Amino acid sequence: MTDSESTTHFGNETVPESEKAGRVRGVFSSVASKYDIMNDVMSVGIHRLWKDAMMDWLAPRAGQELLDVAGGTGDIAFRFLKRAGQGHATVLDLTEGMLIEGRKRAEAESMAHQLDWLVGDAMALPFEDNTFDVYTISFGIRNVTRPQEALNEAYRVLRPGGRLMVLEFSQMPNPLLQAGYDAYSFNVIPEMGRLITGDRDSYQYLVESIRKFPDQDTFLEMVRTAGFGNAKYRNMTQGVACLHSGWKI
Repeated sequence: MTDSESTTHFGNETVPESEKAGRVRGVFSSVASKYDIMNDVMSVGIHRLWKDAMMDWLAPRAGQELLDVAGGTGDIAFRFLKRAGQGHATVLDLTEGMLIEGRKRAEAESMAHQLDWLVGDAMALPFEDNTFDVYTISFGIRNVTRPQEALNEAYRVLRPGGRLMVLEFSQMPNPLLQAGYDAYSFNVIPEMGRLITGDRDSYQYLVESIRKFPDQDTFLEMVRTAGFGNAKYRNMTQGVACLHSGWKI
């Protein structure tokens, strides 16, 4: 690493920006086959309620075009298409292994004519301006090397009147609750990762990455900086997760 090279965080480690995407890809390649199982175990299934709440606020409409970035195994895309009835979803992810696992799911087969699966980078989306009605990213933006660039790209590819929705782990306003959650996260989740996926280090990184992500109000300002209007957020489970929303007005 040269003195002039920009750095970023990879969990609690400082790394050159040029290395982060490759390391993130390594994490998700390692855990892809057990990713959905781990989500259920480590959140006691609550992540499903958060994703349903995301759809409730989004209120998908028939005929809409969705881009789900860091879409992994398709959880958000499947929910969106079920709610919309008619529409199309493009699932984009940095890690091909996650997309492969998503395409194995029963929903992927039944909705195949409404779905595209694409390997791509959130900071350099391979789409024309004004292409999609809805952009979602769920538990993925904290893994992006430069989240502000991802938000700028979201604004670019959305049509006027398009909607941004970001679901991400966040910070609990109550310090005592946060301390308890931290104790659980750092002591239990990596060990769960070891037992279920055989990979403790990847889940240690994922826990650390949550603590490095901006809090609710800071991220709200980033959404506004990207150009989104009527930007708001809603805390989920006392701030364990947070939904941010904005519109391309």
